[in-house]
Amino acid sequence: MFTFTSRDGIAIHVHTWLPEGDARGVVQIAHGMGEHAARYAPLAEHLTGLGFVVYAGDHRGHGLSMHAGAGHFGENGWNLLVEDIAALTRIARDRHPGVPVILLGHSMGSFAAQQYLLDHAALVDGVALSGTTAVDGLLTGLAEAARQAAEAGVEGGGVFDAFNAGFAPNRTEADWLSRDEKQVDAYLADPLCGFAADDRGMADMGAAAGRLAAPEGIPAGLPVYVLVGDHDPLNARLALSDLLVARYREAGLTDLTYRSYEGARHEVLNETNRDEVVADLTAWIERVAG
Repeated sequence: MFTFTSRDGIAIHVHTWLPEGDARGVVQIAHGMGEHAARYAPLAEHLTGLGFVVYAGDHRGHGLSMHAGAGHFGENGWNLLVEDIAALTRIARDRHPGVPVILLGHSMGSFAAQQYLLDHAALVDGVALSGTTAVDGLLTGLAEAARQAAEAGVEGGGVFDAFNAGFAPNRTEADWLSRDEKQVDAYLADPLCGFAADDRGMADMGAAAGRLAAPEGIPAGLPVYVLVGDHDPLNARLALSDLLVARYREAGLTDLTYRSYEGARHEVLNETNRDEVVADLTAWIERVAG
């Protein structure tokens, strides 16, 4: 574990997993909204066993970097969150010169990685987007769901309530995450999980959606890997992840891999078929790392 100071003075805490011997590459993880980097320990330990260093920062407003309340990003916080990810990549490059660096973003971390691709693609050798979607389409769908609920006189719920609605009758408020009940229960029992970004953070992320919808200027040969569950409410039964992939293809990306997993929900790395998901991801990482 180490910390670095963000541009606005916030301390960003970074979880670190090191392999035995020389590193063959670095995998940097950007976690999702309302969770924290330590949840990725099983994947990190798997990757260190293959010779990779793994760095995973707790985003501002999350985990050990939660300085001003859960989900609080601060002024210009969304853009600073993306810059924090780039700052960590530079640290990784300095610590491990000459080896490939791969960024894995999940959910909100994948939205940040989409913006990272527009501004910092030269820093990495590949980017994987897990539980991802076309952010503009997601926000439009959430706004429409909120409008319909208001017209029906239904008390407005949070973002996660909207995601969970498609799995009614619900066992828990987080059924949308995974079919694995033990994983869902562990998430619900974790005091550092289960919150959304605050209103300002959501608004700042929404303001970035237009840029993400026009992904121009990404190096054509940069390997990009999209992995999603076909029952993930964020991608509307693949309609929005299909749209994201189509946009990348239209932007000229030539090394684009797209995998969807039947029946899987949002957290594909914590799903009942996670062994398959991790094996596929590992094969892609090893190909990129060479």
